[in-house]
This record gives sequence, C-alpha cells and structure tokens, in this order.
Amino acid sequence: MFDYRLKVFHTVARRLSFTKAAEELNVSQPAVTKHIKELENQLHTKLFHRNGTTIQLTGSGERLVKYAEKMRLLQRDLEFDLFKMNGQEKGQLKLGASTTIAQYVLPEILAKFHASHPDIRIELMTGNTEKITKLLKNGQIDLGIIEGESRSSLFDYSNFGRDEIVLVAKTTHAQLCKQFGLKDLYKVDFIMREPGSGTQEFIESELKNSGVQLQDISVVMQLDSSESIKNYLLHSDAMAFLSINCVRNELKNNQLTVVEMEAFSLERDFQLITLKGEQAELVQLFKKFALYN
Repeated sequence: MFDYRLKVFHTVARRLSFTKAAEELNVSQPAVTKHIKELENQLHTKLFHRNGTTIQLTGSGERLVKYAEKMRLLQRDLEFDLFKMNGQEKGQLKLGASTTIAQYVLPEILAKFHASHPDIRIELMTGNTEKITKLLKNGQIDLGIIEGESRSSLFDYSNFGRDEIVLVAKTTHAQLCKQFGLKDLYKVDFIMREPGSGTQEFIESELKNSGVQLQDISVVMQLDSSESIKNYLLHSDAMAFLSINCVRNELKNNQLTVVEMEAFSLERDFQLITLKGEQAELVQLFKKFALYN
C-alpha cells in the first residue's frame, strides 16, 4: 500500500546511499535511481544533492521524509485495524533498543511475543540511548527501550525493569586483594562507553553525586559496546562499570569478577518510551506485553 517509489526514497534518505538502499531493498542500483528520478519528476523538485559518491537531502527531501514517516504510521495503524476486523492480529512494528537491552534483555521478550503473536513482524534497531531517542523523535521507530537517565517532554516513560551496574575487572587483577572505595577509583585505569551512551550517562551522574571528580579518573579508552569492553578487560589491568546483565557468563566462567565497593552501589531502571500521547493499538499491544511478561 505504501507507494513503492516513496519506500525507495525513504530508504535512500535513511541510508544516504543509493548502493546501500539497493542492497536493503534487494533491487539494482539503477532501479533505485530510476524510482528517485520518477518521484522527482512527479513532484517537480530535487530530493537529493549529489556530490560524487555522496548524497544529501535537499530542503524538499527533508520535508518529504517527514511526510513519508507520517504515511508509514498511518499505514501501520490501518493495516492492523483492518486485519483485526477480520479476527487477525497482523502488522509490522519497528522497535529501537539501546545496546545493553538489545543484546541481553530483549531477546527473551521478543521470542515470547512472537510465540504469542506470530503474525506481527518486528524490526529491531539498536544503538546508544541518544540514537534511539532521535529515531523515535523522527518517527523512524514506533517505541524504544533505553537505559539513560535524562528525560524529554516529547516522550512518555514507563519503567521496564531494574538493572545493576557493577565494577568489574579480570580475576587476576592486582587490586582485588584489598578493600575498594571511591578514592581507589583514581588509582586504576578505566574503559568507558562512548558519549551518548545511556549507561555512561548514568554512571557519570552517580559518581558525580558521590563526590568523585570525573576529570581525575584515568580513562585510557572509550569503546562503543559492552562486548568490546569485556574483551578488552580480559587482556588488561583496566576496570569498567558494566551492567550485571552483560557479564553473567564471564562471572560464571571466572573470567571477570565484580569489584565490591564500600558504601557505593549503582542501580537503575530501564525505560520503555513512546511519543507523547501515542495511542496506536499495535504499539500499546507490544508495550503492555513487554511490561507485564
């Protein structure tokens, strides 16, 4: 139902690449170019600036993206409603989840949801909290699950689950033979997540509230995933704050260990977020399932 040329345009706009759009749509690059030219001729406007191998949206292209997103949402709701009238639950849902949740928390819920609603297709996009909130704001996903502490008036928030952040190091780390307090954080090297990470935002906020001078902590490297941090720790004397959800196997196999800290703990809530006032039945169906299963 969603006009195919508009779908092609939307894919090119999202990927900013004719080649990548063609790969995603499983068509040839000349076919993608043809559809874009036809749409530009129909609308009597240029949608992309072309500069060698790179492209950018024109002002008209940026405007069309917003309308394309609105049309996608309308189609989502219409299809779900029509199928429901015929006694079926069928549709497509786009989710976004921050990295830790997508890797270690969400898979079990998605499997259960699929078993309960097999005709609802789910597309999952992952990234740090900053990226997921941007995707939701722009209408590119239907709801998100994040780990950050900051809030926006654009979204409704629901507590999705509890998480504990722990200080971890390899089991042979020299500092493990002594009691570890906040002042000892200045004496070791740290691996941290990248800016925009909800986990990193939370850690820095809690450390600052406890009187830790963040600028005095020795951060030797920033990595963009918990998996990269874990593997780095196994080969170094650095430490890192990580979600307990992502180190369970390494703790069980005695590869990493939790560094117990005196009078300091980090617990947080994962948040399920939707656009303010979102009432789409399909979105509410998944939201209710995720919160209560």
